[in-house]
Amino acid sequence: MNLSHLFQRSVQLYGDYPALIKGKQLPTSYKQLGKRVRMLAFWLRNELGLAPGDRVTLALKNCTEYLELLLASWHAGLCVVPVNIKLHPDEIAYMVSNSGSRACITQEALFQPMQDALVGVPEVKVLSLDSSLFQRAFDCPELPLGPDDGQSLAWLFYTSGTTGKPKGVMLSHANLVSMAMHFYSDVQSVSPNSILLHAAPMSHGSGLYSIPYFIKGGAQLVPDSGGFEEAELFDLFAHYQDVSVFAAPTMVRRMVGFAQSYCPEVSGLRSIIVGGAPFYVEDIKQAVGCFGPRIIHMYGQGESPMTISALPPGNLAHAVETGDMNMLSSVGFPQTAMQVEILDHNDQPVPEGELGEVVVRGPTVMMGYWNNPEATAKTLLNGALKTGDIGMLDTRGMLYLKDRSKDVIISGGTNIYPREVEDVLLAYPLVSEVSVVGAPDPEWGESIVAFVVTIPGKEVQVSELDAHCLTHIARFKRPKRYVFVDNLPKNGAGKIMKRELQQTLVNKNGQ
Repeated sequence: MNLSHLFQRSVQLYGDYPALIKGKQLPTSYKQLGKRVRMLAFWLRNELGLAPGDRVTLALKNCTEYLELLLASWHAGLCVVPVNIKLHPDEIAYMVSNSGSRACITQEALFQPMQDALVGVPEVKVLSLDSSLFQRAFDCPELPLGPDDGQSLAWLFYTSGTTGKPKGVMLSHANLVSMAMHFYSDVQSVSPNSILLHAAPMSHGSGLYSIPYFIKGGAQLVPDSGGFEEAELFDLFAHYQDVSVFAAPTMVRRMVGFAQSYCPEVSGLRSIIVGGAPFYVEDIKQAVGCFGPRIIHMYGQGESPMTISALPPGNLAHAVETGDMNMLSSVGFPQTAMQVEILDHNDQPVPEGELGEVVVRGPTVMMGYWNNPEATAKTLLNGALKTGDIGMLDTRGMLYLKDRSKDVIISGGTNIYPREVEDVLLAYPLVSEVSVVGAPDPEWGESIVAFVVTIPGKEVQVSELDAHCLTHIARFKRPKRYVFVDNLPKNGAGKIMKRELQQTLVNKNGQ
């Protein structure tokens, strides 16, 4: 089933129900949204000259237009390339170019930087939501609905590995429809009275979770700020009913802190769906203690979006009440149609309770990596996803994550890949060697620490390295701390022992 057909079905079924809401403004109904989507789809195909199968990059902060463009792109037979606007324009430009996008739609603040970054890719049209060209879209005719093709590409999400350039995860309409079905069976139900509040970026999990809401006639609520501000969030919880929000653990910690300080009204809050980074036991206890049985813990990857395992709010609250530490330290139970195995380094199953790589099979697993058959072959094992995460399954069938085979750092719910930062720092002429690791951080989960060896006899100022990083990568990837050392610990094969570096940080913090 194609997502555009499912949305038009919702237009017919839920025409007068709210579909889009900005802050406390009057909502846009499904009937009104359906018309705008069909006009936007015509504009994409005829004014921008895009053809079915083409890619369109959305480089936007949260806004109602994001959701309109998402639906219109699918209606027009296009594939959406969602990007994190916190990235450096050059990093976004790589994704635009690699995906072969023929259009990049952004906002005024990012328009000129993207124009400059894409100057060498003239076949890409860059335009702003604030332009007269975009505004003309709503004077267009309505594009009729196309073929109901569930296997066509819908979502091309770029995720980095520990080496090399970012890889485009290919997800079909069928993958995303199955993700929505898992939401209903393993996370929570959705009705026309349900509301999803978008405080986390729509380019990631929050945007994906719009799909189960659109299919069942729920409403999408976008804060006026377009992002995460605690006071605004709780004001909306007090104003509306049956509101759910997808949040990274760092957001949950801030929400708990605000609630403890100001005791706001939360009667309209239905659930906080937590994912995107490790959700530590103490944070779970505080969140449940603050908000009651409203916390849902979810584990997924870009390659199997939002759909590997889940722990429903009743189970989580009961585990807190009874002190079930095993359940609290798990990532829940495999979702309904997902098969989770733990395999050893020879891709053979390990006994129950033993560690190995988490491998997942099911209808949400990606089609592969865009134009990267080598990476696809390494990650997909006869159609099953090798997650790169080290974990185990217990006698109750719960999944535990014990480590990451990849050295990814997760800070504030965002993946940061050490090799990328290391490559930038090594390009600085006075740096001889560098190793980037994650350090425990009470607010962000992990913070970025760079161990730096300078050229003998040379000194480097932290301000120099900061300025160098900000010239080449996004601000959030910049190390929060630099540790200057004479040499880096290495094993017999000459590989840097990152675990030893991380242990030195733990030892220092313990003193």
